[in-house]
Amino acid sequence: MSVSGVADGQPIVMDGDAWLRGARQAAASGANRDQVVSATVGRVEQARADGLIDDRARIYLAAQKQFAEEHDPHSMAELSGIADGFGIAFDDLFAHLHLGMLRDIAQGAVLDGDGCSAVAVGDTADGPLVAKNRDFSGAHLGIQKVFRHSGPDISSGAIVAVGSLGSPCAYSSGMNASGLLLADTQVGVRAHRVGWLRYFLMNRILATCSNVDEAVAFIRSVQHAGGGTLVIADHTGAVAAIELGANAVAVERGVIARRTNHFISNDLCSETLNAEDDRNLANSRKRLDYLDHVLPSMALTVANLMTVLARHEEDAPQSAPICQHACDDGSQTISSAVYSWSERCLYFHEGNPCLGNWKRYAL
Repeated sequence: MSVSGVADGQPIVMDGDAWLRGARQAAASGANRDQVVSATVGRVEQARADGLIDDRARIYLAAQKQFAEEHDPHSMAELSGIADGFGIAFDDLFAHLHLGMLRDIAQGAVLDGDGCSAVAVGDTADGPLVAKNRDFSGAHLGIQKVFRHSGPDISSGAIVAVGSLGSPCAYSSGMNASGLLLADTQVGVRAHRVGWLRYFLMNRILATCSNVDEAVAFIRSVQHAGGGTLVIADHTGAVAAIELGANAVAVERGVIARRTNHFISNDLCSETLNAEDDRNLANSRKRLDYLDHVLPSMALTVANLMTVLARHEEDAPQSAPICQHACDDGSQTISSAVYSWSERCLYFHEGNPCLGNWKRYAL
């Protein structure tokens, strides 16, 4: 059911081959090169200053680059177009996409975080839905956008996605015209290896898969760098939660898929970094407990998921900080998304969703 009182938004249209779509970011309405440089190169430079990008990190990034060139030339072409369009060094943008992993490899070096809470549901009155709060650096507030991608490498027809200028298409979440909806969350892990970067993986899934079974088969067939989760729904009502480990993939099928920022499967739960004493992990567990408490007992509609995404810890007993606020450029909820396959649209809120300023973007 459509949510009343929501204004229509216009996604940034990106068509053509992968390089061209990337290059067109610099010409997009509202694109500010200084902001993009600050949110990407600025974070990389800070990581270098903190000693995060040492010889071991450089060797790993070189191996990741070689792997991606061989296995995902389309994402590499898009990133190359972004670099050319903004006049930013490709290697800086590539390193930026790996900062979460580099932080893990450095065993928790301080860097603004990438959190998130995500839910996928299939059998609802509003049809299949995927919802996510994007908890990320506040520096991305000025550069996140809603995109609509189409091109010769996108066999699924078209993709509507939430992402950021300076990064590939589905840098946070997306839905394709074949009826596949997905969102990710970050998980700091103890082990990484050379393999598929999650952000590139999301793009290929949306570009080539039409249902959960196809997505799961693809995910199981490839090697992963490790870290992070996906929640996926499709036009048939199927849903899955997937944990991406470096040495294993855990797939959970059911009525409701939900993940925050730690692994919960038996196969991978011990891989979560700093599992014994970590404030971020405690926050993640609190959010997951809240989702487990509230979702099974509520009508799973677009409007109700919007309410869940706007929830603060102090709002009610057993509540949790799903909508997270910050006083600086650190991690905070910078946007919320609810994808509706029945309506073929994305409901998107820039900034904290408790403000209630949603917009609707048609696929």
